[in-house]
Amino acid sequence: MTTSQGTRPDAVVSLYPELDEEALDQVARALRTGDTSKLSPARAAEVAETREVATFLDGVKVPVGEGVELDAAVWLHREEGPHPLIVMPSPWAKQGWTLYTVQAMRFARRGYHVLAYTARGFGESGGEVEVAGEADIADGSKALDHLISQAGGPGSIGRIGFLGDSYGSGISQLVAAEDRRVHAVVALSTWGDLGEAFYENDTRHVASVQTLLGAAATARLSERTQQAFDDVLANRNIEETLEWAAERSPYHRAQKLNDRQVPVLFAQAWHETLFPGNQTLKMFNALSGPKRLLWSIGDHSGPEMSGMIGLPNRIWQDAHQWFDRHLLEANGDEAAAAAFDTDSGAEDQVVSEVMWGRALESRPSWHAATGNPERFYLTGPAEGGKDGGLLDKPTNGWHTTFTTGTDTPATVADRILLTGYAELAGLPKAYRTGKIDRSDAGVWTSAPLSSRHQLRGVPRLRVTVAPSEADATFVAYLFDVNAFGIGRIITHAPYTLLGSAPQEPVTIDIALQVTGYDVRAGHRLMLVLDSVDPFYGPAAETPGTITVTSPDEDPSYLEVPLS
Repeated sequence: MTTSQGTRPDAVVSLYPELDEEALDQVARALRTGDTSKLSPARAAEVAETREVATFLDGVKVPVGEGVELDAAVWLHREEGPHPLIVMPSPWAKQGWTLYTVQAMRFARRGYHVLAYTARGFGESGGEVEVAGEADIADGSKALDHLISQAGGPGSIGRIGFLGDSYGSGISQLVAAEDRRVHAVVALSTWGDLGEAFYENDTRHVASVQTLLGAAATARLSERTQQAFDDVLANRNIEETLEWAAERSPYHRAQKLNDRQVPVLFAQAWHETLFPGNQTLKMFNALSGPKRLLWSIGDHSGPEMSGMIGLPNRIWQDAHQWFDRHLLEANGDEAAAAAFDTDSGAEDQVVSEVMWGRALESRPSWHAATGNPERFYLTGPAEGGKDGGLLDKPTNGWHTTFTTGTDTPATVADRILLTGYAELAGLPKAYRTGKIDRSDAGVWTSAPLSSRHQLRGVPRLRVTVAPSEADATFVAYLFDVNAFGIGRIITHAPYTLLGSAPQEPVTIDIALQVTGYDVRAGHRLMLVLDSVDPFYGPAAETPGTITVTSPDEDPSYLEVPLS
C-alpha cells in the first residue's frame, strides 16, 4: 500500500522464515547470566565453554557520530593475545546482531575477539536505513574502532575480518574496500551489483523490493531509501536509482579490494530471488585476490540459516576455515593453517552443490567449473503441433506468436524465499508444463536426451523477437521435463525491450541465471517464453503480441554449458 511516507508493506516479512528466534535469545541470555537450564545439552556445553574463555557483553552502544549509536554485542577472548578480530554487521532483519549469536561465540572460543552489531535504522540501533550507503560504511569502521579499543588497542590485536549475511554481507565488502585495516571478508547471500539486482535486463524486480520493504516494516528508512524503493515499484527515475545503487555496489569498488588482494569468501543459492547469482558471479570474477565461491540449493539465506541456530552447516564451516587461514594463520597458528589446507577442496575457488543430488563439486577456478557451450537451435512447430523444437541444426523461416499480458504456470517460484526452503527440504516445485497455454507463451522442447546433461555455468539465449508494442517484457524459463510432462525449473531470466519499433524484429542476447543442474537421460529440455511473472514489473500494461523468429543470417538458439 502507499502512504504519505511512501510505499509500506501490508505485512511484516522475515528473510529467515524458519529461524527459531527464541532459541537464539535463550543462548544470548545464557551467555549473559550463565543459566543454561533452558538450552539443549549440546548448546549448554557450548555456552559454558564460551564463558570460560571469553567475556560476553550485550547492550553495548557504539557511538558513530551525530548522536547515533549502534546496538551491539562483544565477545572478548581472555587468553593472552594478540587475537584476530571479526566484525559482523547485521542482516536486513529486525532481530539485528542476535542472528549471529551462536556463530559469534564459536569464533570467540576459537580465539577471536568479535563484535556483532545491528545496522543503523534497524532494531535498537539509531539512525535511518541507508542501504549500505556512506554512513553504513563509516559505521563499520566505527564498530571496528570500538572493538579495537575493547581489545586493548592497536598493539594488542591481530588481523581483522568482516563477516555478514545478506545486508551485512554487502556492508562487509564495502567496508573492506574503504578501510585498509580489513584483511579478509566472508559475504553470505550477498550482492555485487545492486543495480542489476533491482533492474535485470531493464526489468524491475518488484517482488524483491516488496520483500525488502516487508522485512524492514519496523525499521526507519531514510527519505532517499524510501524514494529508491518507491521508484522501482512505480517504474520511474530509473537512471537516478541506478546511480544510487552503484554507490552501494561492491562491484564498483572491486579495484580497491584488488589493490590490497583482500581475500573474499562468497556463498550464494542457485535460485536466489533477492540478489540473483549472476551479479554475485560478476563480482567474484572481478576479484584478483584469494577468493572462494560456494553454490547451494535454495533461496536467499536459506542454505546458511541452519548454521545460525547451531546445526552442522558446511557454509559456516567454510567461513570459519576461511578466517582461520587468512586471519589466524597470519598470527602464526600453523595448526589452523594445516587444518584448512588438508580439508578436501580447500584450495579450490568454486564449490557447487548440484541440484538435486546434493553432490559437491570442487573446482580450482570458475573457468574450470564451467561447462563447454552446446547449442540447441529453436525451430518452428511441426505440422499440427504447438511447440517448437530444440535441435542441433538451425531451421529457419518459421515464426511463433503469443499474446502478452496473461500469466501462465511458468513462474520463477510460488513464493519468494519459501519455495527455496522447500527446495532445501528436497521438494522442488513441480510444473505441469501441459497446462501452459501456448497462446500466451512460446514453447520449445528438445527430444529426450540420450545421456545425462550436466549444466554448469550461465546458459545463454540468442533470439529474434518482434513485439507489437514499443515497450515489452518477457521472461525466459529453462525447464527439465520428464516423460509425464512434469518440469522442474533449471534457471530463468527476464528481459525488457524499451522504445523498439513495433513489429520490427530485434535480435537480443540474454544471459540466464547461473546454474549447476543435472538433467537425466530420457528427460527433455524445455524453453518457455511468456510475458507475465509476479516477480517482475512489466514495461507496459497494454496487452499485445510477441513474435519469435529465426532469420537465416542469425538463427535463434539456446546455448547451455555442458561439463
